[in-house]
Amino acid sequence: MSDTIEKIKCLIIGSGPAGYTAAIYAARANMNPVLYQGTQPGGQLTTTNEVENFPGYVDGVTGPEMMIQLQQQAQRFGTDVRDGWVTKVDFSGPIHKVWVNETKEIHCETVIISTGASAKYLGIPSEQHYLQMGGGVSACAVCDGFFYRNQEVVIVGAGDSACEEAHYLSKLCKKVTMLVRSENFRASKIMAERVRKTENIEILLNTETVEVIGDGQVVTAVKVLDKTTKEEKTIQATGFFVAIGHKPNTHIFKDYLDLDETGYIKNIPGTSKTNVDGVFVGGDAADHVYRQAITAAGTGCMAALDAERYLASLE
Repeated sequence: MSDTIEKIKCLIIGSGPAGYTAAIYAARANMNPVLYQGTQPGGQLTTTNEVENFPGYVDGVTGPEMMIQLQQQAQRFGTDVRDGWVTKVDFSGPIHKVWVNETKEIHCETVIISTGASAKYLGIPSEQHYLQMGGGVSACAVCDGFFYRNQEVVIVGAGDSACEEAHYLSKLCKKVTMLVRSENFRASKIMAERVRKTENIEILLNTETVEVIGDGQVVTAVKVLDKTTKEEKTIQATGFFVAIGHKPNTHIFKDYLDLDETGYIKNIPGTSKTNVDGVFVGGDAADHVYRQAITAAGTGCMAALDAERYLASLE
């Protein structure tokens, strides 16, 4: 452990749209925020090739470029942006204790959590290759469906989110093939019925993804296995969407903060406040419904304003 304990007014954990927006507001309010970028600086948006639905970018922007601009804006107002990630916290007392990289101890008057959530993927090598290439693999139909207008796509998943995303894609794409790995949907009856009634959605039950096929740069097809007949077939597609869930990056907070059954931080409705005074949350660490850059930025703003008001109440 470090010999010197650092004391700061506002610590921001995480560096996506929520974290950087919180930093911009906190810095402008003279809260002297310190932001730790975490294991994925810039968050999920750094894996997104084109962002066309964030207001103000007339011609769109790449995810990494947008995050660099947000970081620079936060730093312009004095945010101390640091490498490293928070490995342990102790919110049991009036002082919020945080440890970075398991060694550095920080005592914080306020903490804003913006650690986000990570999309779950199948993990097969070809999927990961085209995900990293930005060439046709996505975990967000609302973010990327626009790029596949009038094309044929494949989506994997069996829950409500998968059905919702398949239905969304059906309005944009010529054909949507939905791969369900078991013989039944996990989705509610009404959601499952919605996709069944959509003409351009083909549902393949008991079907697993074998390989995402492409030319090295972009996706061209998906090879699947019928688990009942053991037959393989190739489906022509330019997009491969994965909708098997998200995992919120909240594990280190579970002993102190109220989480829902899937690990998302519970906030007091209409605020960014958690069950611990002086600890606030923004972005996908608490949001399993919208999961958009613009909503994350909005809740980051809320977290900074709530933190500012909390500090003022202590004076």
